[in-house]
Amino acid sequence: MSRLFQTYATPLITGLFLVSLVSGVALFFHIGPGGFHGMHEWLSMVLIVPFVLHIWKNWRPMTAYLRRAPMAYALVLSLGAALAFLYPIGSGTGAGGPPQFAFAERVLAATPAELAPALHVTPEALTAALAAQGIPAQPDAPLAQLATASGKSSEQVLQVLNSLP
Repeated sequence: MSRLFQTYATPLITGLFLVSLVSGVALFFHIGPGGFHGMHEWLSMVLIVPFVLHIWKNWRPMTAYLRRAPMAYALVLSLGAALAFLYPIGSGTGAGGPPQFAFAERVLAATPAELAPALHVTPEALTAALAAQGIPAQPDAPLAQLATASGKSSEQVLQVLNSLP
């Protein structure tokens, strides 16, 4: 079994890296099928296994790299680049990320009474649709709060909204 891992660790890293590369570039430029998002996330998680096997297989050369300055510089630079994405930019008053996520956050902050007219339904019809899915609703409580109180996710609330006639 060890020989099998040693034989396929590097080829699997190469193949999964190429999948991650293509799907990542497509996601960055907002092109390609919707499946790229799930593909990128899940296969990047799978990539961890051959990466660990590759490190294990090449441990001696890796320790030589770890003792040299270029590896330290590369790791510090990589960490700095990653941390830059975690630093809040702007006023910090709105939701971050893609505009559709920020919009969904605004929708979930609204109450059924506020949102119903925009969905061309009555507040009663909206609360009934939520209740039918196990989300007891009051017309004056924010949708996100209703989801949390009922043990449901925001996605489940948005599914109810999308299913309205």
